[in-house]
Amino acid sequence: MDTAPSARPATATAPPAGHRRRVATAAALASAVEWYDYFVFGIAAALVLGDLYFPAGSSTAGVLASFATFAVGFLARPLGGIVAGHLGDRRGRKPMLVLALTLMGVSTTAIGLLPTYDTIGVAAPILLVLLRVAQGVAVGAQWGGAMLLATEYAPQGKRGVYGSVVQLGVPIGVVTANTVFLLAGALTTDSAFTAWGWRVPFLVGLLVLGLAWYIHTRVEETPAFRQAEKALAEKERTEQSSPLRTILRGHLGTVLLAGGSFAVNTATFYILITGVLDYTTRELDMAKGPVLTVSLCVSLTQLVLIPAAAALSDRIGRIRIYALGAAGIAVWAVPLFLLIDTGSLLWLAVGTFVASCFLSVMYGPQAALFAELFTPEMRYTGASLGYQIAAVAGGGLAPFVMVLLLEATGTSMAVSGYIIALSVIALLSIKVLAGRARSGEPEPADGPAEPSAAGPVDGSAG
Repeated sequence: MDTAPSARPATATAPPAGHRRRVATAAALASAVEWYDYFVFGIAAALVLGDLYFPAGSSTAGVLASFATFAVGFLARPLGGIVAGHLGDRRGRKPMLVLALTLMGVSTTAIGLLPTYDTIGVAAPILLVLLRVAQGVAVGAQWGGAMLLATEYAPQGKRGVYGSVVQLGVPIGVVTANTVFLLAGALTTDSAFTAWGWRVPFLVGLLVLGLAWYIHTRVEETPAFRQAEKALAEKERTEQSSPLRTILRGHLGTVLLAGGSFAVNTATFYILITGVLDYTTRELDMAKGPVLTVSLCVSLTQLVLIPAAAALSDRIGRIRIYALGAAGIAVWAVPLFLLIDTGSLLWLAVGTFVASCFLSVMYGPQAALFAELFTPEMRYTGASLGYQIAAVAGGGLAPFVMVLLLEATGTSMAVSGYIIALSVIALLSIKVLAGRARSGEPEPADGPAEPSAAGPVDGSAG
């Protein structure tokens, strides 16, 4: 079996409760501001970037080019996960998180200042793509660092809940990005919004730099990394090994299964917040403001659902909850688009709300589940790679694939079929992961293990 136990029991004095809360808050804020910066690009891609940076003969071609640039950020995320994971497993979680936040703040602000095609010609889309790549590298590096700061500081039996505070960064980022775009649209005319109003949400990226400095100066490295650091250094001296080499040689199957299990979540999520925004405003002639408001309100419900699902996973098992969410997404894929196609805001809200419930059920326990698949010496690398593979296979291409499917087939049921296919892959991957955990892997050579992924499968706390 190539699913490793999650960690060894800590022998050092447990951190004070106040420090745990400060670290969890910092991790949640880091996740929220990173995802905010990342999501403003997706909203702008659906609303304005196609016309401003990719002028073409048709609106569809411009949107496809814009969504392709959106997808480029996802293709860069594994690079961020690999580099930050390797260094984060060797040098610490905190330095990589600070670096990721700094890179995201600089690149997002630069997008807000970037001249358009009409001003500098072909250099505009080239620079936009390069800055989107930088955003992708940053978010690929960020998730593992923030997730491990939270879960490795978690008290016994609460790893799911602590991991969920990082997952809350996604709906907080969506809500904040939508809110800022709504305000920018409300306070400007259509022509002013196209000329400069859309840039305001990107310039907020400067605030990320302040948070990076706070984490650098006020947050300590995780106890699990400090404990693993000496063992890793000794192992590297004697075996010339590295976390990345260890993952690729002995745990690649687990990484791929983790990615396969999560691709449907990322794909459906980006279809809802980006693809549906384009589809409803361009194809169904729905107003931009009300559609953004629906997305904002639906995201608010995730602030309750994500920690609730994570807390339940601490009690009855990660994989049980995780699989329930994946199955729900498959069942709801067809009703979702039947409701959206009515062109009614009410039915749009109902369809996306139910879909977001199933996404939250998966997303809540996901951080703790991925952390429990790997030992501390390779956890940043392994968990990040699994997450970012899912992001590439699912989220990055999903809005682009959605537009292609709609153009090729003329029916939104093709998009439902795409979601169902990814759900089947997810359920098969989850089944294999659960089977490996139940089979019980022998302890690693470097020491005894604390409860592994098998524990939550059987219902015990992480």
